[in-house]
Amino acid sequence: MENDNMNNNLPKGGRVIFGIFMILVYLAVGLLFIFDVFNIDNVAISASVGGVLCAYGVWRGYRMWKGMN
Repeated sequence: MENDNMNNNLPKGGRVIFGIFMILVYLAVGLLFIFDVFNIDNVAISASVGGVLCAYGVWRGYRMWKGMN
């Protein structure tokens, strides 16, 4: 029981707000990579990194929605 309290320093509302913020950041940066806003020479790398970031943002959103986070 004591170990659970040490890992959850933020209140529940703070964790939810931070989680939503991070989901939006992952999706936004992923889309910026996909649309090549950073002018990376290799488009395949840019699209791959963007796809991974968007997929991770969706995965975090799913975990938050299901309450696994």
